[in-house]
Amino acid sequence: MSEDFYSVLGVDRDASEEEIQQAFREKATEYHPDVSDDPNAEEKFKKAKKAKEVLTDDEKRQMYDQMGHERFQEAEKHGATEGGRGGMGGMGGGPFGGGGGGMNDIFEQFFGGGGSRSGPQQGADLRTRLTVDLEDAYEGVTKQLTVNRPERCPDCDGEGHPPDADARTCSACNGQGQQRTVRQTPLGRVQQTQTCPQCDGEGTIYSETCSTCRGDGRVQEESTLEVEIPAGIRSGQTLRMDREGAPGENGGPKGDLLVEIQVEDHEEFDRDGDDLQYHLPISFPQAAFGDTVEVPTLDGTVEMDIPSGTQSGETFRLRNKGMPRLQRRGHGDLYVQVQVVTPEDLNEEQREALEAFAEAGGEEIDVEQGFFEKLKSSF
Repeated sequence: MSEDFYSVLGVDRDASEEEIQQAFREKATEYHPDVSDDPNAEEKFKKAKKAKEVLTDDEKRQMYDQMGHERFQEAEKHGATEGGRGGMGGMGGGPFGGGGGGMNDIFEQFFGGGGSRSGPQQGADLRTRLTVDLEDAYEGVTKQLTVNRPERCPDCDGEGHPPDADARTCSACNGQGQQRTVRQTPLGRVQQTQTCPQCDGEGTIYSETCSTCRGDGRVQEESTLEVEIPAGIRSGQTLRMDREGAPGENGGPKGDLLVEIQVEDHEEFDRDGDDLQYHLPISFPQAAFGDTVEVPTLDGTVEMDIPSGTQSGETFRLRNKGMPRLQRRGHGDLYVQVQVVTPEDLNEEQREALEAFAEAGGEEIDVEQGFFEKLKSSF
């Protein structure tokens, strides 16, 4: 891991613990392997998780800031960062001072884990995508969204075991939920604390596990939700659905569901922020003499004046005919670029008229060899 922990989470070096936790939650919802399409999602998630673990431990963070990234990682290889500063032997405290929490597994971290299991913890935010067309983004609509998400197991109420299962104190950790070991390293004696693998930090062993969730306390279920798409939304913007995320721990509330919106390309309009662009084909006579033409918009057809002498490629602006401005008043504009279309097939009368036009302008054109190509190039 070569990146500085602060850079991994995208926070300042004086960031508070709350800011660090929030930054990690955002990274987790973006890069957790269960929900991310990023090919490097697992590695990025591990980096963010490691950065959060160090920077939310006051003693480890102090060590990290004092030693720097490379030296801290070297010390960590020898286990000298476990147990906080006290484990450094000479950096303050006795050989067993401080106390570092064990590393929780990825599943627990993703669904609101970390820290003590004793109190309620909010579930993690989940992320999904929803594609809408440009008309939906213009009008603002209510769409149905189907998501496959973890839910509290209905058979064991999230406990992971049947209600009538026999319980006994875990002998491996004496009911503490953690195991501590002390070992000698080149940097001194250090204490390492980790979650008890036998009881998974619960401190209690049950005679049975729930057959529905296999002891996880959660099951994957498909849910259909309704999401309000506001008028003017753009691709890449995210809607937050409160309490529609993963279930919390120990009775904590659910997290949120983050819905990233993708607006499909339109066959007629190109979008640029709140503005739209439209290419309008016109004839040579319309460009030469001027005309009033009909222009499609997302709110119906409107009329637009083409001045005489209009050149191919010229752009006209129709105010307030673009996209609604999200959470603001008004609309963007519609920019209409005209393209003079050269006819491919002419009747005899049209051909004679064009020949006369060319002669009146003093042009000597070989009609049989390249008349239309030369006419086209003149525009």
